[in-house]
Amino acid sequence: MKKLYYFILILLLAACGRSGGSTQPARGVERQANYAKNGPRFKMLLLYDDTAELAHVQFAHQAIQFFNKLTVGEGFIVDSTQTLDSFSLEQLQQYTVLVALNASPSRASRQLFEQYMENGGGWLGFHAAGYNDRSTEWPWFNKFLGAGVFKANNWPPQPALVELDRCDHPVTKNLPASYVAPASEFYQWAEEPRQNPDVEVLMTLSAKNYPIGLKDIIYGGDFPVVWTNRNYRMLYINMGHGDEQFTDATEKLLFVNALRWIVSRDPAGNPFDK
Repeated sequence: MKKLYYFILILLLAACGRSGGSTQPARGVERQANYAKNGPRFKMLLLYDDTAELAHVQFAHQAIQFFNKLTVGEGFIVDSTQTLDSFSLEQLQQYTVLVALNASPSRASRQLFEQYMENGGGWLGFHAAGYNDRSTEWPWFNKFLGAGVFKANNWPPQPALVELDRCDHPVTKNLPASYVAPASEFYQWAEEPRQNPDVEVLMTLSAKNYPIGLKDIIYGGDFPVVWTNRNYRMLYINMGHGDEQFTDATEKLLFVNALRWIVSRDPAGNPFDK
């Protein structure tokens, strides 16, 4: 019985999302606290569209409140805009990260966005910000996203079990190995992100959900929901539909982790180390 006990204990310590594979003290215990003494650490720009589908607007407005609330104590600066058309490259580069809540750049600002990202810019995109179909006619964006055009979605929005592909990544290291995400519409893509060698998938919609949907039903296939294209400082999160995304603590933790990871990789240096 004692041998069985130790065997089970070893399995639990090694389990993804429980101990993180380490019994060492947290880094915060080893280092002194790092207080921001010289003003806000970084600037972020929220891009949203108030004319979008109602559920996407609901998410955008709640997200604006969520990210602004994180600035308590003036840790960083949040600006918001509904268009990039009036920005110059120099102005956009003042922002460590562009967070696309429910919109992608307009045709008039596509070249600006490409220049920003190709020169070290940061992008955190939610749900509708990644949507594109054959009428979008922006091949660079498909290369950037690391996926093809929109293929299918479940309908109506519903909760779904999601699972970690990586439990040691900064975005997922303190998340459970799986959890039920709040009700959302999830997109599938004509060219699967996982098949792209430049893409690293961090989270996937569990196959245990199939068939998913009551009106529009998806019966199977690969279904990544969080990934990054290693060629850019970017992360895409396929959540962001409706007014339930901020009701779950795990989901909110995912969003904070994602923001921190993108910001920490600023070519000018990690703002959190300053």
